[in-house]
Amino acid sequence: MRSEVTELVREDGRVRGVRYRTEDGELHELRADLTVACDGRWSLARAQAALAPKELPVPIDTWWFRLPRKPDDNVTALTPVVRARRFVLVIPREGFLQIAYFGRKGSDAQLRERGVESFRREIADTVPWLADRVDELASMDDVKHLDIRLNRLDRWHADGLLCIGDAAHAMSPIGGVGINLAVQDAVATATLLARPLSQGDVTAGTLAGVRRRRLAPTIAVQNLQQVLHRAVLKPILDGKRQGPPKPVVALMKAIPAASFVPAYLIGVGLRPEHAPEFARRAAVRGATP
Repeated sequence: MRSEVTELVREDGRVRGVRYRTEDGELHELRADLTVACDGRWSLARAQAALAPKELPVPIDTWWFRLPRKPDDNVTALTPVVRARRFVLVIPREGFLQIAYFGRKGSDAQLRERGVESFRREIADTVPWLADRVDELASMDDVKHLDIRLNRLDRWHADGLLCIGDAAHAMSPIGGVGINLAVQDAVATATLLARPLSQGDVTAGTLAGVRRRRLAPTIAVQNLQQVLHRAVLKPILDGKRQGPPKPVVALMKAIPAASFVPAYLIGVGLRPEHAPEFARRAAVRGATP
């Protein structure tokens, strides 16, 4: 914990573990039969293994920041706000509000050049009930830019290395589904690799099995996110629409159950993963199911 991987350990063309730096600056080496890269969309392990993802087009970026949450705030769930070519997402957290501001890709420099006062005004104009606290943003350093990427590897493994989660397939924050897929990847990895690892028999085919199992749900969600980018977010930022397409809104009003399809795809996925039997805790007598 609290350590940073600096490079892969490689011998005879195989990944044998990692070198890492602790918070006191000391360098160490950790060897393993298998190294699992879950180090995100800018994965160092992936780059050093020369695994290059295929990039999909994305027209938007996100800027994240926090504002205080007040006792009388009437926000109990994720709340999207659309106004004047702006799209803001308010996410209530314990003790604070997490805010996502969506804008055109490549506009971070212009946003920061305009300065924090301009950014405060934009947030206050878009979400008026936040106007009494936008001054909590002391500078644009309090606003973190997320360069949204949507990509995936053609091959998730190298000899001795397996990439999962964002290291294998970066997701858009739309739907908040990235963490779902990452956890499902991890469960699938445990299910498929626990026995081969215990027997010292992890082959390239074994590692490729993780990708085969998780590829379809990954592609399905990324395709859905691309549709949402093009059909919902980009038209809002271009000033062509103030919300979802009217046919979609009409469909959801006429058939409320239709919302189950995207909700299931995002929240559960095409291939739900369940903890393998060996990883489940024994039932506790008298526990509430």
